[in-house]
Amino acid sequence: MAGLNDVPDALKAARDRIDDIDSRLIALIQERFGVAAGVVEIKRKAGLPALLQDRVDEVLDHVEALGRARGLPEGVARDLWRVLISATIDFENSRL
Repeated sequence: MAGLNDVPDALKAARDRIDDIDSRLIALIQERFGVAAGVVEIKRKAGLPALLQDRVDEVLDHVEALGRARGLPEGVARDLWRVLISATIDFENSRL
């Protein structure tokens, strides 16, 4: 059996690409949370709660349609964004 570090060069290259994509995703998530910090101020001034279910539903429908158009398996985008939205709501609630 091959060891964890005893992998073909092609697999190493694929892992490097995945690591690069992950780094870019983290940067985009950080950017999204930066925008969410500004949303907190807007919601605070407007007396709005962190969770606005209509907006959550809109975002989930939107990302699912985007994922479907890009050939992602059904539900993948929606499931990922549920986690992201939940974390964002927690973030907003901790600042409202």
